[in-house]
Amino acid sequence: MSHAPRRSSRRQFLHQTTTGLGAAALLSTQLTKAQEVRPLFIEGYAGQVSYVAGEEVTFHVSTSAATFTLEIARLGAKTEVVLTKNGVAGKEYPVPDNASSHGCAWPVAFTVKIPMTWHSGYYTVNLRATDNGGKFVQRGKRQAEASCFFVVRPTVPGRDAKMLLQLATNTYNAYNNWGGFSLYAYNGRGGNQGHRVSFQRPPSSQFTRWELPFVRWAERNGYQLDYAVNSDLEFHPELLAAYKVVLSVGHDEYWSAPMRDNLEKYIGAGGNVAFFSGNTCCWQVRSEEGGRALTSWKQNYGQDPVFPSGDHKLLTSLWSHHLVKRPENQLTGVGFLYGGYRKSHGQFMEEPAEYTVHQPEHWIFSGTGMKRGDKFGDKDTIVGYECDGCELLWQDGVPSPTYQDGTPKSFTLLASCPAKWHPDDCEWYDRWEKGRVGNACLGVYTRGGTVVTCGSTDWAHGLQGGDKIVERVTKNVLERLGK
Repeated sequence: MSHAPRRSSRRQFLHQTTTGLGAAALLSTQLTKAQEVRPLFIEGYAGQVSYVAGEEVTFHVSTSAATFTLEIARLGAKTEVVLTKNGVAGKEYPVPDNASSHGCAWPVAFTVKIPMTWHSGYYTVNLRATDNGGKFVQRGKRQAEASCFFVVRPTVPGRDAKMLLQLATNTYNAYNNWGGFSLYAYNGRGGNQGHRVSFQRPPSSQFTRWELPFVRWAERNGYQLDYAVNSDLEFHPELLAAYKVVLSVGHDEYWSAPMRDNLEKYIGAGGNVAFFSGNTCCWQVRSEEGGRALTSWKQNYGQDPVFPSGDHKLLTSLWSHHLVKRPENQLTGVGFLYGGYRKSHGQFMEEPAEYTVHQPEHWIFSGTGMKRGDKFGDKDTIVGYECDGCELLWQDGVPSPTYQDGTPKSFTLLASCPAKWHPDDCEWYDRWEKGRVGNACLGVYTRGGTVVTCGSTDWAHGLQGGDKIVERVTKNVLERLGK
């Protein structure tokens, strides 16, 4: 009888022990979940796209870190760090559902008054956050990085430079899918295409792909440039009159009507423009919120609120759309309808990306030694990835403009290279000629001022690669139009 209690106590002990272990395990699991290491992240944007010296740049940052580091550098022939700030207080903020279209509305995390010593240019902002991981697990130093940018335009236009480079910031924003949507379906959440994009969110940039190679080459060759952004042509058009030439480089795809109006007025008054760009002024946009956002309905132009009015001048579709009746050719000399792709979108992927020269005696080819029929540019694939051209008539293998598509009657075709649209991009347009092969067209026209166009996004790649013909042609244009 004395053993019975001992057996009972043993059972009770085992029950209590296993129960205790179970409770401890449950408690341990709960503690582990409570102490899980969160991902480290940091993102941010500048309050405006462009500023002048003396103004305050605001930075809007969301981060899981308690503090972060901010570094600002000007990108040019060399990268020049102009400011480093450590220990900036960090805080995480929610992402609104409509952040893509209407911005994040994050509060100001840090401000910088731009010193008068900061030259006009493109300034990249590197944001860095670090920590030591978790308290009990995943311990180790971690680092998160992000970047944004802003542009410093000249305080006194034309004082230090006679050439103004306006950056294709509307295009940067159009392709930016931060928050879920851009003006494209291919990179949108669920394959959906937005029609409004905000600048008030962490940005994307195409500067290093196209404009930076041009800037580096220009600055290393002694050319002084002032900088502006697309929207400055709309909201600060008074700066144009101070310059001999305005430059467009790379992928300058999205233009508002005020931008066009102001630049065409500048040309008419004798100002010069050099479009070292392609797909230029392809889509019309409307600026909203004083330039904090832009909208373009593109292929879905029937949903644009201005469509029912019957007044389609501001319809946000192709500038060359028959309802808009203002083809980009009237500004640039060429357009995307008679251009297309080269070395991209499956078009002319194996063929050389080079121009064939048609008028070597023209001043633009001075000093190149080129002859009729000579080719240049393939080494650096300067023709592509998107190209602009005009409707051409070919006689005995020699092309000339028909001038039926909006190209000015004074336009002279100097060189060309075949290009073609992908069917997915063009067959929505009800007046598209299926199977059309277009061309990248290098040419020039005069209407008050002189306008040069290269008809290709990738011209600057020839400067980056040291192509002697591309360099000489570029120098000829800058020397003639910029002095």
